[in-house]
Amino acid sequence: MRPERQQQIWRSEAGSRLWLSGLIAAMEHAERPEIRRQPVAPEILAELRAKLALTASFRTLPISTLHH
Repeated sequence: MRPERQQQIWRSEAGSRLWLSGLIAAMEHAERPEIRRQPVAPEILAELRAKLALTASFRTLPISTLHH
């Protein structure tokens, strides 16, 4: 999926919940001892950094579109 499309999905409340649910599931998986003992492939780390950078750039957008 293109990054532009991903940003559109995350802007909705349902998209935010979906993203958070995915994050929680990934963290629960990663905390398992048998998973923690395995080395992480460099390409996975690169992908993770790219996704975190995308998420960080999203946080610079306004939280609300309502004008007072």
